[in-house]
Amino acid sequence: MQSKFGFGKEIPCGADEAVEKVTHALKAEGFGVLADIDVAAKINKELNADMRPYRILGACNPVLANKAISEVPDIGLLLPCNVLVRSIDDERSEVSFMDPEGVLSLVDHPLVAELAADVKARLTRVRDAL
Repeated sequence: MQSKFGFGKEIPCGADEAVEKVTHALKAEGFGVLADIDVAAKINKELNADMRPYRILGACNPVLANKAISEVPDIGLLLPCNVLVRSIDDERSEVSFMDPEGVLSLVDHPLVAELAADVKARLTRVRDAL
């Protein structure tokens, strides 16, 4: 999966295991998960639907986030980096990453562009580790 705003890959496991794997791989690159939004649970409850697992993880590297916020205080509107884990079926999931270069290109600041490239490289390594 590749688009102007994200990149990812399919992995051979269920959604819960995919969340565990991506969380572990994020940690290896200095990221923690600030938020775990269970979109499917909310939709299923509110709409009495039967949506397959669909979770958005808010990933943050505190060192890099601090640098960005120090330079551009309003950059928090574009943080954290979203990681989408969605179930394809019981044995396959897709893990997709927000492309920080695409999203942070909205900010016209040279340090932010450097940080976005660093974050993208790290998230690409996370994807490749899955």
